[in-house]
Amino acid sequence: MRTMPIMLDVASESDLVARAQRGAAAEREAAFAELFREFRGAVFALCLHLTGNVTDAEDALQEVFLALHLGIGRFRGECRLFTWIYRIAIRIALRVKASRPQEPKELKVDPAATRQDDPIVAREESERVFSALSRLSADQRVVISLFAIEGLSHKEIATILGVPEGTVWSRLHHARKNLVSLLQE
Repeated sequence: MRTMPIMLDVASESDLVARAQRGAAAEREAAFAELFREFRGAVFALCLHLTGNVTDAEDALQEVFLALHLGIGRFRGECRLFTWIYRIAIRIALRVKASRPQEPKELKVDPAATRQDDPIVAREESERVFSALSRLSADQRVVISLFAIEGLSHKEIATILGVPEGTVWSRLHHARKNLVSLLQE
């Protein structure tokens, strides 16, 4: 289930970036508003999965888009726009999570969003899975979130993380193994 529909093709991304970087002030603001509309949901979902709670995800989301607004002029187009945005989102979400280690919060999931018939069982299972996810290392949590929750390919994840594809396979293998172990406790 990919939460980030990559609706922009390469040409549209290039046009959006060009308008955000070089347009008149009003055009830059309009381009940034479009960028926000396109990526807000996906960035929030990723931040939520990495931080483990809504408040931290909202804080990370704001920081991500502030960083994008301030840094769009430095985007050189060496990778896809969504790759660059995800790199920033991962770094910020993990920093936000790390800044609040004394406040472990469980991710609350809307039972209506799950596919089980019994909302109570669905909610309990979702909370159990997210609790186990929160106990994985940052590297493992990122790769699980990008693969299983965001629906990205191994190649896309490797590009976002700046690691070889084999590293993604390895991290995913270890993350799954640890997640199964945590769920059996």
